[in-house]
Amino acid sequence: MSERAPYRVQGRTGEWELVLGLEVHAQVASNAKLFSGAATGFGAEPNMHVSLVDAGFPGMLPVINKYCVEQAVKTGFGLRAEINHVSVFDRKNYFYPDLPQGYQISQFKQPIVGEGTLEVERDDGSRFKVGIERLHLEQDAGKSVHDMDPHWTYVDLNRSGVALMEIVSKPHMRSPEDAAAYVKTLRTLVRYLGTCDGDMEKGNLRADVNVSVCRPGQFEKFMASGDFTHLGTRCEIKNVNSMRFIQQAIVYEARRQVEILEDGGKIDQETRLFDPGKGETRSMRSKEDAMDYRYFPDPDLLPLELDPAWVKAIQATLPELPDAKRERLQSQYGLSAYDAGVLVIEGARADYFEQAAKGVDAKLVSNFTTNELLSRLSKDGLEIDQSPIPPEDIGGLVALIQDGTISSKIAKEVFDHMWAGEGAPAKIVEARGLKQVTDTGAIEKAIDEIMAANPDKVAAARDKPQAVGWFVGQVMKATGGKANPAAVNQILQTKLGL
Repeated sequence: MSERAPYRVQGRTGEWELVLGLEVHAQVASNAKLFSGAATGFGAEPNMHVSLVDAGFPGMLPVINKYCVEQAVKTGFGLRAEINHVSVFDRKNYFYPDLPQGYQISQFKQPIVGEGTLEVERDDGSRFKVGIERLHLEQDAGKSVHDMDPHWTYVDLNRSGVALMEIVSKPHMRSPEDAAAYVKTLRTLVRYLGTCDGDMEKGNLRADVNVSVCRPGQFEKFMASGDFTHLGTRCEIKNVNSMRFIQQAIVYEARRQVEILEDGGKIDQETRLFDPGKGETRSMRSKEDAMDYRYFPDPDLLPLELDPAWVKAIQATLPELPDAKRERLQSQYGLSAYDAGVLVIEGARADYFEQAAKGVDAKLVSNFTTNELLSRLSKDGLEIDQSPIPPEDIGGLVALIQDGTISSKIAKEVFDHMWAGEGAPAKIVEARGLKQVTDTGAIEKAIDEIMAANPDKVAAARDKPQAVGWFVGQVMKATGGKANPAAVNQILQTKLGL
């Protein structure tokens, strides 16, 4: 584990440090809502995926979706968390036009998943741990639409009742970068588990960011005692839906709080929104305490009791998780920590690599996958499972390099033709005459001609052997890049007497 110095804000009266905790709302990957059989698909016309339960009609009773419970338990195992065999659904009472029941069915004192730990990887490969406070299930609200009419607000209830997992971290993060890395790691985890698709653009994974500032040393007192009085009053920034916006919102909010405190003011505990266009947060409402929501157990839902054998069976279905896969790719294929980390970001990406690496040089496959392939996919806005090049063709391309049919340089040209849909690499090499020149006689002839035309360069290379690179470049140019580099170097060394 690698501890980093916390992000600091320099004020007029000295330095301040950040303390961050996140509440991540992950939409459960399920075809039906948490308490009704209505569909959950994205992009439907307004109010097309709404049951009488979702619309809050009198007398409609919620019925728990067993599959959503299973998905929450599976996520809990991924978080190395305690699975509570008895949990309770509560009513969280508040009013919004897009909350037709007048309350949200959630969990408060007895959530389905208790404390856990998430090991987070930063972009540079270093790692740190974040404590998980809880994971609870709750239903989403609908959506208020303000841009259809200048005088009226419309309500779309398609999202009303959709199952959410709210994953609450402990305030263990100290920098904007670490907060973004936490969300990125969590997103990778739920996608591996298949419990959430993690599509932040669609709002299927979004973060509420709790930000507070304190003087240096105060966080350590909190960690030692668990007493929140050592930390400053926090503000919650709601529904941030990108890693970049998370970081921008934290930086702005930290500076805003420091300015208020240094002017002698106090921080109001409130909920704020982040405006990406202006790069600033603005007040939304005062932050309610739990008592303001008047939580009480939902009388329409019995306590949720999980059969221990059923829970154990769910655990047995867990896939290989990112941390374990990363370690295996390093040990099994000899990949660097960085390359393995790039591959395991998406399960489909790692699967693609393993299919391509069968029977060939895995490091070369990794290079083509993480460089040429991912770069081209990103440029064209494609996911790896939409790649026009199947994994076996990447393996075939590497095999041609290994057996000397083509050089690494020619391989990049072949890759371009593969991307253009010209077929398998061997077919392209044959059709386009791209086979590597291994005929030493042809290579020697090209070298002799270049040496005869450039006696000054010959003398320079004999005086300074590093100048031989010029000759290598000229030979490759003369042969259209097809000469075997090893043969070129060997013949040059002999002819130049090096």
